[in-house]
Amino acid sequence: MRPAHVLLAVLVAAVWGVNFTVIEVGLDHFPPLLFSALRFLVAALPAVFLVGPPKVAWKWIVGVGLALGVAKFGLLFIGMDVGMPGGLSSLVLQIQAVFTALFAVALLGERPTRVRVAGMAVALAGIGVAAVDEGASGPLTGFALVVAAAACWGVSNILTRKASPPDALNFMVWVSTVPVLPLLALSLLLEGWSADLAALRSLDWPGAGTVLYVAWGATVFGFGAWGWLLHRHPASTVAPFSLLVPVFGMTSAALFLGESITPLRWCAAALLVGGVALTSLTPSRPRPRTPALTTP
Repeated sequence: MRPAHVLLAVLVAAVWGVNFTVIEVGLDHFPPLLFSALRFLVAALPAVFLVGPPKVAWKWIVGVGLALGVAKFGLLFIGMDVGMPGGLSSLVLQIQAVFTALFAVALLGERPTRVRVAGMAVALAGIGVAAVDEGASGPLTGFALVVAAAACWGVSNILTRKASPPDALNFMVWVSTVPVLPLLALSLLLEGWSADLAALRSLDWPGAGTVLYVAWGATVFGFGAWGWLLHRHPASTVAPFSLLVPVFGMTSAALFLGESITPLRWCAAALLVGGVALTSLTPSRPRPRTPALTTP
């Protein structure tokens, strides 16, 4: 990779890592489901009028929009709202690589290598250590919701792989149109008119800034730049930079939110990052082909 491309990959990881700190700030201004709906609304508009028509079938756009936008981000925002720290969330969410590998085995017929299986075991051990650490300092409900969000991310990864979008930015912008109405409906149902209206009426510059960051920074720029890099370099070259996300996430949470990083959390980080690296960077064996039937 050229130095400029390396810097871009690190910048994307930094933007995604700091995003967790920004989400924590945003949750002080909005109910979680409303905040998530605003994120996708701002990400989709006006970009949807600039990126051209969808380049994959609508079934993939809707599927990823529901799995990633409604389920993954809805659960993540609620989990953080009920007490899951931003830095720890950025770390635990990386278990999505294990869920993706497991779903690929179950749904795509991939055969994991022994190294990949070992990586899953190491990553799961890291989740166990992180759960012990969170259980000693806060409620486990938020932790469980973030793990569930990671599982939904794994589902969306499988759907995205099946869709094989030729343009990552176009795909992400159209995907962002799907979650807006379901998240708004869920927000009205679960969080209530009064809470939503109060948040919108009291909107200030810091609150608006968090929406703009998670929408244009983490979503439009992040996924657009990541897709641009993947079009120019092998996935095995680009993917390792995603392991920097929890580094930036935990560091920014410690610097700006005063989030402590306990020895157990360092241990969980080492196990999770190492396990995810083995899981996501080691290729699977392809599904064995069924011999073609021949006529006598």
